[in-house]
Order: sequence, then structure tokens, then C-alpha cells
Amino acid sequence: MNLNITLLPGDGIGPEVLAQAVKCLQAVEETFGHNFTYTEASIGAVAMDQTGNPLPEETLEICKNSDAILFGTIGTLKYDDNPDAKVRPEQGLLQLRMDLNLFSSIRPVKIFPTLLEKSPLKKEIILGTDFVIYRELTGGIYFGEKKLSADGTVASDLCQYSEREISRIAHLAFKAAKNRKQKLTVVDKANVLETSRLWRKIVSKIGESYPEVTLEYLLADNAAMQIMLNPKQFDVILTDNLFGDILSDQGSAICGSKGLLPSASIGNDYAMFEPFHGSYTQVQGQNIANPIASILSAAMLLNHFGLNEEAQAIIVAVDKALRKNISTKDINPASTYGTSQVGDFISQNIIDSEEDLNFNYENIGLGKSTII
Repeated sequence: MNLNITLLPGDGIGPEVLAQAVKCLQAVEETFGHNFTYTEASIGAVAMDQTGNPLPEETLEICKNSDAILFGTIGTLKYDDNPDAKVRPEQGLLQLRMDLNLFSSIRPVKIFPTLLEKSPLKKEIILGTDFVIYRELTGGIYFGEKKLSADGTVASDLCQYSEREISRIAHLAFKAAKNRKQKLTVVDKANVLETSRLWRKIVSKIGESYPEVTLEYLLADNAAMQIMLNPKQFDVILTDNLFGDILSDQGSAICGSKGLLPSASIGNDYAMFEPFHGSYTQVQGQNIANPIASILSAAMLLNHFGLNEEAQAIIVAVDKALRKNISTKDINPASTYGTSQVGDFISQNIIDSEEDLNFNYENIGLGKSTII
């Protein structure tokens, strides 16, 4: 298969982790005989420094002319620590989602068996956890009208949803549940929010077309508690932009590190894949950021195009790295492996996928890993 992939490294650790995902895609090309073309473009703070715009028009056009987008991270302390900044790096990502109509965020939460002990929750609580969050991505409070009084003492953010916005992601979530464990949980605040009551009305009606799927509703505060108490009760979670943002990060905490979980942003015409951790600029350039979420995002990209065997090869290689304790310090504080070394090992195991092969670990990251 030929794919034209846009690379948006972004800010902070984005370029470092994205480089490891590209290594793995290149290994897939070599192993499975595909041809992927990569075009890099700027977004976020780095784009603001270059052009004054967090989403340059050139970047948007490159994205529109690609088959898929692989994204790094966005944001810097320079803007996070400045409440008076009128333009922020994150606006570039929000605008990209809007311009490409990437209305559905898909965020799987699944525990690697080798990492059960790394979770802050007890092993017996998280064992068997495997759910996916469908988060509406281009509506709600993040995109609603924002006001600040003339004297700067009163502010408001409008949360607004339409039937169209709700129904299109609801259908995706129902279809996913139909092909999984046939359970869909809608998370909202219908006890106090009119938008949530509209969500329930529309989703209930759509649910009649999916009789095999069990539909339930949870208030957001209860859902947050249930994810901690019994995460394996969930199959597909459907929720709005704000609640989805919060619950996704909570899901990553279950796994023991934000550096482990990938995500996809899907629309009718475009698709973008990214880790859902932040830019973590405090460790930028130190070669200690976990690249696994970015690498698994590349696997989600392959799945999106029906390259399921290729995606599974990446997942198997990630699992092998974890089983052999080849990981960054967020997973194993005693680890001597950095971002690039972990990426090297995973990509090389995609090429040489025999499970009984052993590697000279001292050479990992030096471009000369050897089979012994």
C-alpha cells in the first residue's frame, strides 16, 4: 500500500516520540512491502515562533493533501504560564480538528499484562480492563462562544451541541460496541445540563437501531469513580468534549503512565493519530520521554487502513519490549533505556519478529543491534 503521511511533531517531547513512531512505520514498510511517504509541517508554539500562527495555512494544506496525519504534542510553558496570551499553541490543534472536521476522538484503554504492577490500582481491580472512549471532538464548551467582561472580572464559556454533532459520533460508538462486548455507556451531567439532556434524547433514539447493544447512562462524577473502582465493567464510553478529555487522562492513569496510550481523531474525510499525553516540555531533549503511546498511535493508523497484521506486529513488538523491561523511566525508574533506545528495539523487533530471538541490549540505540 502507498500512503502519504503528514508528520506534525509539534512542541516539547513531540518531535522525540514521533521520530520513534516513524521508525516503526519504516520497519513496517520494509517488512511488509509498503511505501509510505512522509511530509513534515509545523504546528503549535514552534509554528508561532516561525510565523506567528499556531496553524499556518501551509500546514493545513499539507494535511488536507495527505492520507493520514501523525501528530506529536502541543504546548509550552512559555504560554501556559502567561494567562494574558491572546494566541496559544493549543488553538492550532483545535483549529486543525475543526478545519478537518475530526469530530470523533477514539481512545482505547487496555492494560498490558506486563504492566499490571505499575498501575496505582490493585491488580485484581484492573485485570481485564479493555474499554474505549469515544469523545466528541469539535463541539461543546471548547468551541463555544467565550466572553470576558470589560473590567475582566466575569467570564463565560458557552457549551452548545446540535443533533447532528451528537448523532454522528453516537453512530460510530454504537457500531464499535456492536463489534466489541455490546455495551455502550453514555457519560454526562443530565441532572444539571440541558446539553446533556439533549445527548440522552438523541442517543436513546439512535439506540433503537442497535438492539443488540446494551445502553446505559452515568453521570460524569459517578463515571469517574466507577473507572477507579471497577474499570473492567466498561466496554465503549460515549461522551462530550470536556468529559471525554478528563476521563481519557484518568484512563491513562489506570495503566500506570500517560506515555502508554494512543488515540485517533477521525472525521468523514481525514484521520489523525496521536499520543494523548501532553508536551511535557520540562524533559524536552533529555531522551527520557516514553515513545510507546506515539508508536501505538502509528499502529492505530495502520488499523485505520485495514493493515491489521502490520498493526499487530507493532503491538507484539511493544509487548516484547515491556516484557524484557526495555522501557523508559516512567515505567521502570531503574531503566537505563531512553526514548530512542526503546524506539530502536521496538522497530527492530518488527523487522525480526521471531519471539525466540535475543538481542545485544548494550547496542540498542547505536544503530547496530545484533541477534545473538
